[in-house]
Amino acid sequence: MEQELVSIITPMYKGAAFVGETIESVQAQGYKNWEMIIVDDCSPDNGAGIAEVKKYTSDPRVKLIESKKNRGSSGARNIALAEAKGRYIAFLDSDDIWHPDFLENQLRFMHEKDAPLVFSSYRRIDENTKEELLRPFIVPEKVSYRSLLKTCPIFPSTALYDTKKTPKIFFNEDLGSMRDDYVYWLKMFKNIQYGFGNKDILVDYRMRKSSVTGNKSKVIKPQWNVYYKVEKLGFIRSLYYLINWAFISYFKYRK
Repeated sequence: MEQELVSIITPMYKGAAFVGETIESVQAQGYKNWEMIIVDDCSPDNGAGIAEVKKYTSDPRVKLIESKKNRGSSGARNIALAEAKGRYIAFLDSDDIWHPDFLENQLRFMHEKDAPLVFSSYRRIDENTKEELLRPFIVPEKVSYRSLLKTCPIFPSTALYDTKKTPKIFFNEDLGSMRDDYVYWLKMFKNIQYGFGNKDILVDYRMRKSSVTGNKSKVIKPQWNVYYKVEKLGFIRSLYYLINWAFISYFKYRK
């Protein structure tokens, strides 16, 4: 298979503690034709994250952009997307870890399915100890716009899409960092019929222990706003999908 360029989009905010391991997980990939665009989102860390990334920029594939304004994860991703030159777009947060076969596996899976978008299963680990906080999240075989309204199984650090099959799109910065990735996928699925889930576990997602048992009620209003204000589904349909989302989310975070 010809190795076409993959652009990896990595926003960073106070990322010094983990970004080195994240970069190393990309450098360890069997698939070598990639560019990793890391955007420091004006982190208030006295340049610690930037200094950590600069340890790796002797590799010309690792590119650092220092934003002079804090724009949130959406804005940082948009900066990187504007610079991306690859046919394929992948997302990797600055504290997550790809397994060494992530790109090879996902691209092979994409070609097998002739898919515009693929995403994988992933481990959910403690940010410091790396112990598994929850069972691995195993993704469904495929998703559509309608199924995404009920629940979103696409974790950004597992996703890869082909810009020849769906346009490169940008994040809605008006949403800040709350449900912005969810709206991104909903927007994409207005151009494609299905995205396909790879059952293989290919990513380690660092979680805070508090996020496992934390108060999910703070997400309810933003989720409602996605249905009612962004997607304009009307009151009854918005309520229907919100109830589905709440029910499914409960089981998603059970140990």
